[in-house]
Amino acid sequence: MIGAFFLVLASGYIWSIVGVLSITVLVYNEVIKISCHSEKESTIRWFKTMSWYFLITTEYFLYGESIIYYFQEIIMVDAFLQPFATHHRFISFMLYVMGFVFFVMNLRSGQYRTQMAQFGWTHMALFLIVVQSHFIVDNILEGLIWFVLPAALVVLNDVFAYLCGFFFGRTPLIQLSPKKTVEGFVGAMLCTVLLGFGAASFLMQFDYMICPVQDLAASAWSGVSCEPKNPVFRSVPWLLPAVVQYAIKFVSGYDVEHVWMAPVQLHAISMACFASLIAPFGGFFASAVKRAFKIKDFGDSIPGHGGLTDRMDCQFLMGFFAHVYYTSFIKQYNMSVGTVLTLIINNFTAKQKLELLELLQTYLINQSILESEQVPQSLLEKAQMLISRM
Repeated sequence: MIGAFFLVLASGYIWSIVGVLSITVLVYNEVIKISCHSEKESTIRWFKTMSWYFLITTEYFLYGESIIYYFQEIIMVDAFLQPFATHHRFISFMLYVMGFVFFVMNLRSGQYRTQMAQFGWTHMALFLIVVQSHFIVDNILEGLIWFVLPAALVVLNDVFAYLCGFFFGRTPLIQLSPKKTVEGFVGAMLCTVLLGFGAASFLMQFDYMICPVQDLAASAWSGVSCEPKNPVFRSVPWLLPAVVQYAIKFVSGYDVEHVWMAPVQLHAISMACFASLIAPFGGFFASAVKRAFKIKDFGDSIPGHGGLTDRMDCQFLMGFFAHVYYTSFIKQYNMSVGTVLTLIINNFTAKQKLELLELLQTYLINQSILESEQVPQSLLEKAQMLISRM
């Protein structure tokens, strides 16, 4: 499984996204299935069909938003796609309303409580699985490191929680998971912080990992590069506190006033703390769900290890946190070609667009960025003629 994960990563951005989408659908299917644990609930008309309909509608809305945001310069100039992008939210809302109306029309006497419970279960699954996984895809589009690093931190924490608990565990941590111990919880946190710092130091060396996605078809062998890079990946000198300087001198005999670190290495420590302190509660929540429905595992997708939900319960929460953390403390908000293009298309009249085209061409020629011979004279004349008619 680890080998398959790295193969998918190296194969390209699009395959990483497809992998996340596939896992999302499989986990959603496992969660929806356990809501039909009795014969009465499994015979509710149209429940599974509506569950998949709401999944498709939610995916259409969420990933449509991402595609429009990250690829505006492509979507907004396409004659076919531009209307869908402009009215995307309205289309998504109407699709949801159609499903809601169908659900209400399908309500049957004697089954109201069960149908309402399943309707609520579907929406809980959509929020906890589909919505959170959508942010993981956004992390990939911002740079693979924001997908790989959080996922690796959860895996490291899970592994070392088991190892530390196995060798040193004595004190039970939480009733929902009797095998979890305080010693394993604390030991895993320390190991995750140290290895998270090292993982960030390693991943930041590769442009394929740190560059935002510009070409979905690119792979690890495509020679991906980006300039300027986010300053978070640039090592800078950090002044050590006086106490730390004294301790280093006392132990080693050397005067060390500064250390060179990239901000991403410190951000990795913050993410590691979340992966150790909060993300495990995603697993505890999943344990509570299994106890409520009296099942051992969510499925049998992975022989001997239960379903995918049993392995991904912490990853969705961690991916959501990584996205919120990245957009709050790391992401650079610069004006892009797509943003400017969207503003022009949505707010300029046809005459203003033609005037902008003429002025932009004049500017590029005057700045020697574009040779006048490269611009067909007929194009300029046609633009001027159209402007004069308006």
